[in-house]
Amino acid sequence: MGRVLIAALGLVAATAASPAAAQTDHVLVISGVSGEPRFAEAFHRWATTFIDAVRDRHGVPAENIVYLAERPERDAARIHGRSDRAGIEAAFQRLAQQAGPEDRVLIVLFGHGSEQDGEPRLNIPGPDLTASDFARLIGTLRAREVALVHTGSASGGWIGKLSAPGRVILTATRSGFEQNETIFPEHFVAAYAGDGADTDKDGRISLLEAFVYATQEVERTYKQRNLLQSEHALLDDDGDGKGSPVPDPDAGDGALARAFVLAGTAARAAAAATPELRALYETRQRLERQIEALRARRASMDPAAYEAELERLLVQLAETNQQIRRLEGERQP
Repeated sequence: MGRVLIAALGLVAATAASPAAAQTDHVLVISGVSGEPRFAEAFHRWATTFIDAVRDRHGVPAENIVYLAERPERDAARIHGRSDRAGIEAAFQRLAQQAGPEDRVLIVLFGHGSEQDGEPRLNIPGPDLTASDFARLIGTLRAREVALVHTGSASGGWIGKLSAPGRVILTATRSGFEQNETIFPEHFVAAYAGDGADTDKDGRISLLEAFVYATQEVERTYKQRNLLQSEHALLDDDGDGKGSPVPDPDAGDGALARAFVLAGTAARAAAAATPELRALYETRQRLERQIEALRARRASMDPAAYEAELERLLVQLAETNQQIRRLEGERQP
């Protein structure tokens, strides 16, 4: 790798601090049947902590967050409806109307999973919804960037049912046979609620960063407790229906997850930006997408051509970030 490219990489890391503002994020959180009071408490705590984090730390507008749960009366001020079949289908109908093609949709499931006759399902009040049902519902959305995170047990089979180009699928387990309760959701939520997952220190958390953080913390926790690890998370985002426990964005799964980033802590500032700043945010978003698309084509390109094009884009991104930082500094009181 050339010295100019290395310098550009460093400059991008040092100056990338604020998100692009052109997209709108939508988050749907669903918690299923608890079965026991301790699970009801855990599911609600995870859901509300995650919602608080994506709203307050990552700039997702409150009106774009929907939370469905087993018992809406538990917290009527925060839970928007029941997580039964009718409630979930109604939530997807609203998403299909509200989320445009350029928007980003993140769906997070907390609850118990199961598998029957080869069909994975989420245990919800009333008849369960299967992974195939969710695939149908996601297919009604216009948004091109859609991610689903199933944090529960027996979730690995969801990848084969939902995998498709342009989708990111995370599961807490690698198959339907891993049926014990999972600790993955605790650490996935912590990735957004804290700072430990932000490995590139850009003030934002990508789905890839959240996945890596959660899987590492799961492994560490099992070792600390001297227990045999009974859950092994997977990530799929290349549409091949096969999840990866250790994604490599440059060689397979992980490229889309690396680019799937909620608005970030400066979202409100971006919304109030000057026209010049908004244009720069959009330019940065375009360059970031071009870089991810280039990385996805790396295996089919001549190495020298790949490095030259990557260097050109990274330099442009670094220059754009410098302009953003300068203008943001001028706007500070």
